[in-house]
Amino acid sequence: MNYFKYLFLIASIASFSQELTLEQANHLASLPIKCLQQEYPNKLGQMLIDSTEIQSPKQLHPAFYGCFDWHSSVHGHWSLVFLLKKFPNLAHRDEIITKLKVNLSKENIQAEVNYLSKKHEKSFERTYGWNWILKLQLELETSSEPFAKDLAQNLKPLSDLIIERYIEFLPKLLYPIRVGTHSNSAYGLTHAWDYAIHSNNVVFQKSIKENAIRLYLKDQNCPFNWEPSGTDFLSPCMEEMALMQRVLPKAEFLLWLKKFAPQLFNKNFKWEVAKVSDRTDGHLVHLDGLNFSRAWNWYHLLNQYPKEFAHLKVLADNHFKFSLPSVVDGNYEGEHWLASFALRAFEERK
Repeated sequence: MNYFKYLFLIASIASFSQELTLEQANHLASLPIKCLQQEYPNKLGQMLIDSTEIQSPKQLHPAFYGCFDWHSSVHGHWSLVFLLKKFPNLAHRDEIITKLKVNLSKENIQAEVNYLSKKHEKSFERTYGWNWILKLQLELETSSEPFAKDLAQNLKPLSDLIIERYIEFLPKLLYPIRVGTHSNSAYGLTHAWDYAIHSNNVVFQKSIKENAIRLYLKDQNCPFNWEPSGTDFLSPCMEEMALMQRVLPKAEFLLWLKKFAPQLFNKNFKWEVAKVSDRTDGHLVHLDGLNFSRAWNWYHLLNQYPKEFAHLKVLADNHFKFSLPSVVDGNYEGEHWLASFALRAFEERK
């Protein structure tokens, strides 16, 4: 770690009780700026029908080819739109906007639509990448920046296709997917729900709510002591909570939660932070993401139920603080995506 990154690390920890600062924002922005148009190394999630489909990542995904994989590229774009909204005087502002305009052009998004429209790619990035596309769409639509309005229109055909895919797929998912990685079905509906509410898409809301209730309403006593698994970046218990908090009325959610996670009502509840043994290992470093995602879900819970769960604030802050330095440790295995997870925690922390 170089000297300047070390100074940022110390400043991040020292100022943790405050909101996201411009200094922190500038550094976190530097990570997606660096990788947004970096084609390699790259991990494709492609199914090949024949040799004609063997192309470079940029040819296959002209919008989302950077930052190692498709979904990390999507939430890298989200990170920059989010930071520009929060900090209009962000460093490298013009460079960021130029890169966003190049990547999210109408032509590039149409190429992404064409790719996802292939019959054999209907499950591409289901539902993790889908979820992040709608997070990006929401961020663009709620931005007051002039460039964002144009990019929101460009992205909309891809978002519309993904919404259709959700509505088609959810009734077919007979059982929930309770993992701590990309295919977690509860997490895959959280940003989707937020966008459905924002866009007043009643059909989409109905689909998410009905299927969430079908999949999760009867669940009780989630085994917190089973978590984490070795490469988790999501908590199966907490992602289910986050989804049900969104779709259930306030009082009904509390009743459900008392059966699902009674331990959270205990003011002495403790949960150890997840530790990473090797941050150069692309799977083991997932556990830093788990600390961030646990934190943002606790913050989300606290925002709606401050009295009931005030005791969880310290726990959330401890998880957030523990992994924040790892965002700047210089390892691409984490840097290509962890800034987005840190920013999600900053976004929820009030």
